[in-house]
Amino acid sequence: MRRTPALSFLLVTIFLDMLGLGLIVPTVPALLTAVTADAAAAVRWSGLLGSLYGLLQFVVSPLLGQLSDRYGRRPVLLVSLGCLGVDWLAHASSPGPWTLLVFHSLAGACAGTYTVVNAYLADVTAPEDRAGAFGAVGAAFGLGFVAGPVVGGLLGTVDVRLPFLAAAALSFANVGYGWLVLPESRPGDRSTPLTLRTANPVSAIVVVLRRPVLGRLAYARFCADVARMTHQSTWTFFLTHQFAWGTARVGVVLAAGALAGALFQARAVGPIVRRLGDKRAAVFGGVLGVATLAGTAFVSTPWLLHVLQAVGVLATVGGVAAQAWLSRIVRADEQGTVQGALTGIGAAAESVVPVLAGAVFAWSLSHASPGLVLAGAAGWAAGSTLLLATAPDLRRP
Repeated sequence: MRRTPALSFLLVTIFLDMLGLGLIVPTVPALLTAVTADAAAAVRWSGLLGSLYGLLQFVVSPLLGQLSDRYGRRPVLLVSLGCLGVDWLAHASSPGPWTLLVFHSLAGACAGTYTVVNAYLADVTAPEDRAGAFGAVGAAFGLGFVAGPVVGGLLGTVDVRLPFLAAAALSFANVGYGWLVLPESRPGDRSTPLTLRTANPVSAIVVVLRRPVLGRLAYARFCADVARMTHQSTWTFFLTHQFAWGTARVGVVLAAGALAGALFQARAVGPIVRRLGDKRAAVFGGVLGVATLAGTAFVSTPWLLHVLQAVGVLATVGGVAAQAWLSRIVRADEQGTVQGALTGIGAAAESVVPVLAGAVFAWSLSHASPGLVLAGAAGWAAGSTLLLATAPDLRRP
């Protein structure tokens, strides 16, 4: 895979996007407590902000994808990055929670970064090179989130609003960088339909789900998203309960796993997918993902947990291969539309899964079964793998 200025910009975009998010993670509780002057209210506002962001992303993502097909990738991506910078700036200067609610909702409505990046990569890379490109994006994602919390925690000790100013500065710098170096990957096609019906998120998702092969892959993606979000939202609580680890050790384990995953995706995923093919690599990764989640549900010793973490790193090949497979069977003039619908599906899951997973985990603790929620995640991952394994490997939908 040849590294071009456009690809370099996309990787920097994802890295800075996740670095900015990581910067603010350690200080969100302190900021919201300062803004609301009440710890309990801060928790409620945090949940409301997150849910509303996911809801707006679900509503608008299909529209952003269609806009990128109709008017080009570049303007949609730059506007999305600019809105994110405005959101972080509002966090840094807001006197009250209602201002945060307005601007965070705006950021959710403009959250098209990953939709457009995936469509852009499909535009500029050959099908056989896409797994390597998507793997590089995954690596940039992981590295940004490893570095962000460390830097954000240090900045937060100086001033609780300083990490948000830094995140805003990164977003605006990224917009300027993209304005100068990012070419348009695909001229807009004004024949792309843009109506209230096609912009409706439910209609856009239904259109994708009704297509035989694409629909099966989209259902597989949804199941994988549910499994991933269940794991992410409960894993630190599981470790704290199961092994009585403190925050420092949990943080080190998280950072080590993210760094290992980033290196693996950057260097190994592309060659593995080229050797196995999209479908076989996707199924192989799915099987490893099921084994990781099922094993973690019953793990009782730290050394075995670390072994399962290593298997989980290898399992990341599945998501990259599935993304490459999806992009291969979609026409060039609908990459943005389909990616937007898929982002909407993920946003819908993100709005609901963490709340349900947390409730199940809390219930399982009272019944001495802390791994139950991870076993459920393994079931969703198994459903995703089964859908992938039974999907025809066609060149076109």
